[in-house]
Amino acid sequence: MKTREIFLAKRPVGMPTRSDFGLREIELDSAADGEVLVKTLWLSVDPYMRGRMSGIKSYIAPFEINEPINGGGIGQVVSSAGSVFGPGDFVASNFRWREFDVISESHLKKVDPDQAPLSAHLGVLGMPGLTAFVGMRRIGDLRPSDMVFVSAAAGAVGSVAGQIAKISGATVIGSAGSDDKVRALLAKGFDAAFNYKDRPVSDALKELAPDGLDLYFDNVGGEHLEGAISNMANFGRIVMCGAISQYNLTLPPAGPSNLSLVISKRLTLRGFIVSDHSDMQESFLAEATSWLRHGKLSFDETVREGLEAAPDAFIEMLEGANLGKMLVRVGEI
Repeated sequence: MKTREIFLAKRPVGMPTRSDFGLREIELDSAADGEVLVKTLWLSVDPYMRGRMSGIKSYIAPFEINEPINGGGIGQVVSSAGSVFGPGDFVASNFRWREFDVISESHLKKVDPDQAPLSAHLGVLGMPGLTAFVGMRRIGDLRPSDMVFVSAAAGAVGSVAGQIAKISGATVIGSAGSDDKVRALLAKGFDAAFNYKDRPVSDALKELAPDGLDLYFDNVGGEHLEGAISNMANFGRIVMCGAISQYNLTLPPAGPSNLSLVISKRLTLRGFIVSDHSDMQESFLAEATSWLRHGKLSFDETVREGLEAAPDAFIEMLEGANLGKMLVRVGEI
């Protein structure tokens, strides 16, 4: 059968553009023993994908030119040559950006549509949610007495990270790039939130956390990291999750000018990759599904329609156009 796919046409320089991606029709091979024909329903676009487009060796292999982009996805089984999955089953995996694909059943896991909306398994119950859980609980050693700051707090990871801190009893400040996003954070129970485009991050934190920050969950880097360092309390902890402000730079970024404060304040800075912490998956899902069921955890989604919208959705996500998780709805059930 034929299907369409999105592939990497050339490596982006600076902010990706639509011309860095291509769309074509291909012929799929038939499913062999142990393989499943899957209809793609949802695709996730995530910041880490920008690094994979650069061709630089990192913790995950780069995308190759003229090969399909891939990332988190949810699909429905059309047919199976094995016995593990049957037609109609919903499955999650690392999906190539295709409308249909043949995938090894060993790479798939079943998704329960009664547990939460299918799309939630790419966001609040998926990799972003687990990232927030690991970062707060294990890397950040979250404590109920903490004054916590989360940057990019209206995004897929930041929103969940801030809510986990609130559920744990901490006081939470969030930053976001628009007044609408600030209002969304306050509606989710954040104690305070600010638009970082309106005033310097350091000034906002000095006002909102006069006694200093105990824990900073960094999704942005740059000015946010520098501002947080200036406003950390002694022995504070900084969780280095992402640096989206730097992903599209064409020149090396300037380092924070105040790193000497890391010494005088006796700070701990620790980076992490969520795939190193799969042992927390089971406990994360148990707690997160309970929080959702009892109304303690909520989530936002920004949805773009159709496979051909995936490149634009990715670019918009890098530009901060999303509230919560950015998703592409490829097919209908």
